[in-house]
Amino acid sequence: MLFGIPIWVFFCIVFIFISGYMALRAMRAEHHLEQQHIELEGQVYLTRMEEEKERRNQHRKVMM
Repeated sequence: MLFGIPIWVFFCIVFIFISGYMALRAMRAEHHLEQQHIELEGQVYLTRMEEEKERRNQHRKVMM
């Protein structure tokens, strides 16, 4: 007993803090992965828009 409190209470408190730290770390990692995915999908979208714009410009040149 430390300070009149059983040792298992200290272990529970330590495990609570460790669990919180691990949850925070996992949340940050997941957020980072989501941001990478969003950036990749945005790049794909912009590429498709550019290709469509080029296709339309070529179509207009042929029609004139």
